[in-house]
Amino acid sequence: MTNKTILITGAASGIGRQTALFFAARGWYVGAFDIDEPGLDSLQSEIGASGCFVDVMDVADPESVKVGIEAFMAQTGGQLNVLLNNAGILQIGLFENVPLEFQLKTVDVNLKGCVSCTYHALPYLKRTQDARVISISSIASTYGTPEYSVYSATKHAVSALTEALDIELRPYGIKVCDIKPPFVATPMIAGADDVKSVKMLSFMGGQVSAMKIARTVWKAAHGNRLHWKVGFTKVMAFQKWLLPFTVRFSVKLLAMPKITTKP
Repeated sequence: MTNKTILITGAASGIGRQTALFFAARGWYVGAFDIDEPGLDSLQSEIGASGCFVDVMDVADPESVKVGIEAFMAQTGGQLNVLLNNAGILQIGLFENVPLEFQLKTVDVNLKGCVSCTYHALPYLKRTQDARVISISSIASTYGTPEYSVYSATKHAVSALTEALDIELRPYGIKVCDIKPPFVATPMIAGADDVKSVKMLSFMGGQVSAMKIARTVWKAAHGNRLHWKVGFTKVMAFQKWLLPFTVRFSVKLLAMPKITTKP
């Protein structure tokens, strides 16, 4: 295949959808995967069947990941320039109030999904010159955040995986990086306008558009940075470097809701 190729998980909406449209508009052949089949069909209609391949994939199921990647690679002749690990889920709430089933599902999708996709894509990335693995991390990876405890833990892990794999895979010419946005205006945080952390970051300009992240993915696909910090994440990262003892206080002030305990 002469066109460059990108495989995107969680492509039916939000960051994944905007990234698919952004890359397709620049001549890349897009592999778009999600559990939302109607959303994928809509995306394919917008891009055109000649510019993308869509298929249902559950990143929490390693076999589904394997089958999906192999199907896309059959379309590209085994060429994979960029893998974008974007699929993720979030339920905002105190740890004790989020069902255990959803917390474990968060680990399965956000972390294990990233592992499975990277593992099964690796043989094709090795065959492609100057290939990239890009994962969507979060501002929540900067410091463990109240009401995002398990989500925050998965994003910490994604960043650690990124750092390790960037060292491991450089001998193959594969560059690995992650993107750390603050809150993004996507369906993931729909209905969370009353959550303290969302209100505070929105007030300070800490909420960005999915298109801004798509542009950052484009830069990451052509750049050499390990961690791409977007918007308010840059402020948090700088604070952690300069004044690490203040970070806990800042996170508590910005994100911790009031808890009324019974006597």
